[in-house]
Amino acid sequence: MRLILAVVIGFSVALALGPLLIPLLQRMKIGQTVREAGPETHHKKQGTPLLGGILFLAPLLVAVPLLDGGSVLAWSLLLLILGYGALGLADDLIKTLHKRSLGLRAREKLFAQVLLAVIFVWLAQRYGGAHQGWVLPFGWKPWTPGIWYGPIAVLAILGAGNAVNITDGLDGLAGGASAIAIAFFAYVAIAGGHQALAIVSLTIVGGLVAFLRYNLHPAAIFMGDTGALSLGAALGGAAVLSHLVLLLPIVGVLFVVETLSVIVQVLSFKLTGKRIFRMSPLHHHFELAGWTEERVVTVFWLVAVCGAAAAWWLRIPVQIL
Repeated sequence: MRLILAVVIGFSVALALGPLLIPLLQRMKIGQTVREAGPETHHKKQGTPLLGGILFLAPLLVAVPLLDGGSVLAWSLLLLILGYGALGLADDLIKTLHKRSLGLRAREKLFAQVLLAVIFVWLAQRYGGAHQGWVLPFGWKPWTPGIWYGPIAVLAILGAGNAVNITDGLDGLAGGASAIAIAFFAYVAIAGGHQALAIVSLTIVGGLVAFLRYNLHPAAIFMGDTGALSLGAALGGAAVLSHLVLLLPIVGVLFVVETLSVIVQVLSFKLTGKRIFRMSPLHHHFELAGWTEERVVTVFWLVAVCGAAAAWWLRIPVQIL
């Protein structure tokens, strides 16, 4: 019943907040600042309300205290997600109020992200059974990271947070792909009896389904860094709590590919002066190749499904939870 309520709370709260939040943001003129270097088709999105991540973050403030208020792990994961969301919120407000398309400075972002990740990993290591090891594919014996637990877990959270942020560039893309990946972790948590992770994950999935009601093309609201950073933190945190850190790149293969496309593009241009893609991240490359936004999103969602299915096919021993 708690798991069902988590989905219901996530969906209903986010769905109800939409008609209230969108007009409010429009009146406050908190809208998207589109980069001039981006695709021309995106210029019409200028001014679309930002901060849509609030829609699927707000339900967590209801679900966690109500359904699992005594769990240290649930509260630690909530702290991580909301902390990254607050960081994204500050970034979005700077972009909007100061008309700076890049928001916070990189060093400011990195310091805050590392601090939040370190706090979460310390709590997860203390209360989350770190001694049980991390799952490897094909039923191999779990690997106990030892002193590497902290550094690798922190890097996983940082990588996931920024990878989702990079992927958030088309209507519904990051929201749908994140819902698929987080639903996978919800399944693992349910099968393994990890109530804290299951409740948080299912609440987010329910919220994302409602959010997509307002975010599918043409989007009435964007999640912004508020949503993208928090979703990445949720993925990284879920991987740590479920001992699936080493399989996170498979579950989130779409986010990995999108991030690699940016890295490859930058390295190629700096080393050879030539670009491999028409534009990075990769979703913009396909846009400039003539694909409609809806087609890109649909195909990329399928890639996300394939990643989750591949992780399932590796027959993860969920009993390790």
